[in-house]
Amino acid sequence: MIRKIVAGNWKMNKTFSEANQLIDELITLLDNNSNKKVDVILAPAFVFLNHTVELTKGLSKVKVAAQNCSDKASGAFTGEVSAAMISSVGCQYVIIGHSERRQYFNETDQIITDKVNQALSNKLSPIFCCGEVLDHREKQIHEQVVKEQIQNAHFHLNEDEIKQVIVAYEPVWAIGTGLTASPAQAQQMHQVIRQTIAQKYSQRISDVIPILYGGSCNAANASEIFSQKDVDGGLIGGASLKANDFVSIINSF
Repeated sequence: MIRKIVAGNWKMNKTFSEANQLIDELITLLDNNSNKKVDVILAPAFVFLNHTVELTKGLSKVKVAAQNCSDKASGAFTGEVSAAMISSVGCQYVIIGHSERRQYFNETDQIITDKVNQALSNKLSPIFCCGEVLDHREKQIHEQVVKEQIQNAHFHLNEDEIKQVIVAYEPVWAIGTGLTASPAQAQQMHQVIRQTIAQKYSQRISDVIPILYGGSCNAANASEIFSQKDVDGGLIGGASLKANDFVSIINSF
């Protein structure tokens, strides 16, 4: 059975004391009141990674992800953080290709592919983000855009490598715009993603790869979204910054 995952992407939020408070609240809630069948991934800022790993060691279902990694292995790249560094502090996951990285930092498909390779080479599972902007959807090319993002980043991988990947679908047009992606629209794109992977590899491989929804999922809409056949969880942004909301989302399965 495919595993269910809820990942919290804290983005550039929280000071050290605020992060500590959030982790403390999450530890209490996750230990006592959470759905034990759901894997939880926390993605704080780089400076909190090691601390978060240490604080959550007692929670077997909680793992830690970095929000990004360099496409380079090492060297004179001031300010960059390598996949090897991330792995060395106990992280098991890294978010790659997030829409904000593509939009604000001009990350190309080649850069994202190199990051996927760096992650896998350092025993990190990529949480690979893909998705279309409003113009793509209005032009009815949204499926092709997402297919190409997946093909460009992953179709050089072998079966063992692709099984390490978690896919997160982001309808970029529905994030912070006032527009809303319906559960049916989420399911439709998740199905396209699963079929795309199956066509390259096999249905057997495709059926074990979690596909998360990353489009303004919150405590109010999570249950309906998670009920869709090909939605295996969520990559949660703003709602992951409030412990009660985040645990409510985890318990929506």
